[in-house]
Amino acid sequence: MSGRILTVAQQKGGSGKTTIAAHLAVALAARSGEPVAILDVDPQGSLGTWYEAREDSLGEDNTGLEFRTASGWGARREARSLARSHGYVVIDTPPKADTDAKPAIDAADFVIVPIQPTPVDLWATSQTIEIAARENTPALMVLNRVPPRASLTGEMAAAILASGYDALTARLGNRTIFASAMGRGCSVTEEAPSSKAAQEVDLLIEELIARIG
Repeated sequence: MSGRILTVAQQKGGSGKTTIAAHLAVALAARSGEPVAILDVDPQGSLGTWYEAREDSLGEDNTGLEFRTASGWGARREARSLARSHGYVVIDTPPKADTDAKPAIDAADFVIVPIQPTPVDLWATSQTIEIAARENTPALMVLNRVPPRASLTGEMAAAILASGYDALTARLGNRTIFASAMGRGCSVTEEAPSSKAAQEVDLLIEELIARIG
């Protein structure tokens, strides 16, 4: 077995990396039926905090995921080791830290780049895309925290298209349910499967699996 390694990376803070990583992992485990591991290489440890809340909520043996941590170049070794026994490995990386994110990007089959729909975020994203390009790793942008009925979102979608960067058409809205579910160690697909947020995650996963196999 050689699973897919998906590294969630964004040099700009506040993009929702950890939320994206957690939701990808839960949804991929449910959709694929394969074992999924999450790897936290962010010193802030937000994904680990989420996983501990998940253990408290569901029980240590019922999280449906395997959790590991690593730092620096150990991330590449750990990710590749996990990929030998898991269908997917999802890595959460630190912002503003090329040296910490680079090994996780190097190990990845795909880099998932969350971006909020603002020009500043698009400018900052170019740094992450360039790191992925240097490592010959395909990068897929995901619009996250998208406000409802915002004309700027359409402008940003057009700007992303004009930039030549690859992006998924599915996007996640700016919804408080994402934060509340994360606080309980869950995903919105588990906590509110019929919600608009869960529908957005489902569409994202469908498109992602179609792209990455």
